[in-house]
Amino acid sequence: MLLPPATKAQMLLGQCIPCIKQGASKFKIRRLELDTNLNMFFPKHEVVYAHDPEKICKTGDMVIIECLPQKLTRLITHKVKEVLYPLGDLTDPVTNKKIVSSKFREDIDDINRLYGENEGAFRYAKAPRRGWQENKKDFTHVDIRTKYHDDGRNDPTEV
Repeated sequence: MLLPPATKAQMLLGQCIPCIKQGASKFKIRRLELDTNLNMFFPKHEVVYAHDPEKICKTGDMVIIECLPQKLTRLITHKVKEVLYPLGDLTDPVTNKKIVSSKFREDIDDINRLYGENEGAFRYAKAPRRGWQENKKDFTHVDIRTKYHDDGRNDPTEV
């Protein structure tokens, strides 16, 4: 059974990857493709551009994107519908509880209360939300420029 390519689907789940286009974001869509010789599915990745004028998604976010009725440009064929999972905040889709690796945060807190909490342990409840280091160490929201020569300045927005 052949699946339609990702550009033909109405709604897609994709991961935001870095993009320099204005008013658009770039997404990596994971699809499974059947190898008829082995009769197994293997992952294939496609890249899709979506209209995102408010820049609601950042690099690494898992986002739902939907197909536009008409293409905006030759590349932009979808629009961002909503951010499902921001990068760094892993959520179990079945229970909607926050997880760390393969354990729920609640279970980790219970174990820490039972055996005593380590002073140097990371506290998720007191941790600030993603984006609090914008313009300090996080420059994902800034437009990236190409650095053509070394003029002595250390500008983090130049590559």
